[in-house]
Amino acid sequence: AFKAAVLIQQWYRRHVARLEMRRRCTWRIFQSIEYSCEQDQIKLHNFFSYLMDQFTPSSSKERDFISRMFVSGESYKEAELEKYCDYESIEVPDSYTGPHLSFPLLPDHATALLEAFQQKQQLHARYVLNLLHETRKHLKQLPNISHVSTCYSEEITVCGDLHGQLDDLFLIFYKNGLPSPSKSYVFNGDFVDRGKQSLEILVILFTFLLIYPKEVHLNRGNHEDHMVNLRYGFTKEVMQKYKVHGKKILRMFQNVFCWLPLATLIDQKVLIIHGGISDTTDLDMLEKIQRNRFVSVLRLKKRKESSGKPQIQAINGESESGTDAAPRLSLQPQTAQAPSTANRREFSRWLRQTVQEQIDTCRRLVDISESEPEELTYSSMVSLKDADEPCWTLQEEWKQVLDILWSDPMPQEGCRENKVRGGGCYFGPDVTEKFLEKYSLQFLIRSHECKQEGYEFCHSRKVLTIFSASNYYEIGSNRGAYVKLGPDLIPHFVQYQANKTAHLLTMTQRQGFLVALFAKISRVEESAFRALREKLFAHTSALISAFKSYDRDNTGKITLSNWATAVESVLRLGLPWRMLRPQLVRSAEDGMLEYKSWLDDLAMEQRSQEHIQSSLLEVIYRNRSNLETIFRIIDRDHSGLISFEEFQQTWKLFSSHMNIELTDDGINDLVRSIDFNKDGNIDFNEFLEAFRLVRQCP
Repeated sequence: AFKAAVLIQQWYRRHVARLEMRRRCTWRIFQSIEYSCEQDQIKLHNFFSYLMDQFTPSSSKERDFISRMFVSGESYKEAELEKYCDYESIEVPDSYTGPHLSFPLLPDHATALLEAFQQKQQLHARYVLNLLHETRKHLKQLPNISHVSTCYSEEITVCGDLHGQLDDLFLIFYKNGLPSPSKSYVFNGDFVDRGKQSLEILVILFTFLLIYPKEVHLNRGNHEDHMVNLRYGFTKEVMQKYKVHGKKILRMFQNVFCWLPLATLIDQKVLIIHGGISDTTDLDMLEKIQRNRFVSVLRLKKRKESSGKPQIQAINGESESGTDAAPRLSLQPQTAQAPSTANRREFSRWLRQTVQEQIDTCRRLVDISESEPEELTYSSMVSLKDADEPCWTLQEEWKQVLDILWSDPMPQEGCRENKVRGGGCYFGPDVTEKFLEKYSLQFLIRSHECKQEGYEFCHSRKVLTIFSASNYYEIGSNRGAYVKLGPDLIPHFVQYQANKTAHLLTMTQRQGFLVALFAKISRVEESAFRALREKLFAHTSALISAFKSYDRDNTGKITLSNWATAVESVLRLGLPWRMLRPQLVRSAEDGMLEYKSWLDDLAMEQRSQEHIQSSLLEVIYRNRSNLETIFRIIDRDHSGLISFEEFQQTWKLFSSHMNIELTDDGINDLVRSIDFNKDGNIDFNEFLEAFRLVRQCP
């Protein structure tokens, strides 16, 4: 009996170890695919920004269109924004049965919203715009770094990413209680995208923020960015839920996002930021910058930089950085040739005109309106107070914001560029230690990364990651968590899974636990490998080229080791392909793989889902997310349709980059040929149908 018990124990341990290995591989697949999508987003944005940098508009109409392509809420002045988003002109019909809001808000309003959203009701557009208007006014008075003390409440609850998963927010409130004078919350960014109820989450959080401004604190995340929203779903969600007033609501959301605080400091000892830090993170700078300038953190980065300092043309018109410099402000008048000084009156008139033009140019560059006085905000008061302090370039300020929103910790020492995400940096334990010592902090709390248990310590428990969206990749893939801090600043964690099915998997009996664990891992694993096979199919052409480089005798076969090397060289996901091979390669004789038949099997699997030509299906699978993002960028009014004018102006941008000369008549013929149903607009299906992969011959 003793020997049998030992054998059972050994079998059990081996089985659990295998399950753990499978669980970790599945996790790596999900995370690698997620980060590669973020890389694609940043590459796509950099490409469009490059086109805009190189494009010279031929008319004021083209200049206005191009300037609006990536510009959002900040292009509106205060009065213009209020006029554009005038909620008072929107009437609430008598047939409306949803919740009603009146300001100032009361706790009963929050309760009514929670009940309405649980019943799948929708808040009227008038109330949404009114709420955003009041939220924006409140946020503008807040500092960049919110200061919170445990002296005023027994404990402070910190929540991580929610990503539009309203059930997780409901579960947090059910377990921990609603915000109140004795229950403080810090929500650490990434409220939106991916999930289907981002808007409801924001409405609830903004409502509690206005009711309890001292107890509810919101940090900005990297997804509170209108360029990221174009790809990951929030823009689409708003336009689907509010078809009439969706554009106004989006505009207000985008402007509110840029006023969200960047960090929260608890008792001067615990810093809460969304992403992380770098070796150049400076809290003094973060406290003083004008955060509302960074409507999209992805927007500022330039491709043409010869030095870290801004390039200014010298008085004589020659650049210190050479002729290959980026566009810059010229200090020399260039409006017209100066008249002779003999005619004093004419010379004086010319001089006044030139100076005024330069002043107007400077005003446009720094976005200052002559007719409208700037509203006094916390950031502007700090800037006036510290006018004698060293000033920083916009590039330096942008780098600070980018790093705290996009960075991730790493186990190795040092600080290096985060190439996996495409933005921010990786920071090591030495960077953390120096930062904490410099600012007399105990530890950092950040979010930004999904963790299987909902939270994770690293850097000798000096960095805590908290993630509150459970079942993030798939049902059962991860738990959500939040952390509570009392006056002793010792973290206490609460974990959960919002989906009811996940709760049924918890069993007390060991046998039942194994069955449930195996079923959960199998389901999540199946979803991960399905996504990975789609990724492989989307790169069929590149994989064939890579396989042929190892098949020099044209046998149609390669070794499994070469298969793993070739796949990683194409996909660059950093996955253990040799370990994943049994799930991806069904048959291999004598350690050799017939790669063409393997790719045919992948194509057959995808074609069974969508009846499209294989070569075109490969292209669409590989580029669908990028195509959808491009479509939304061109669709400036978010109507779901590209107008002929929007297409024409964007095509001019592309043609100038590709050195293709095309007349306006030629562009008109092209756009009419894409408009298959001849309704005067291009919808997404027509846009996809017109898309073809063109391989340029050298």
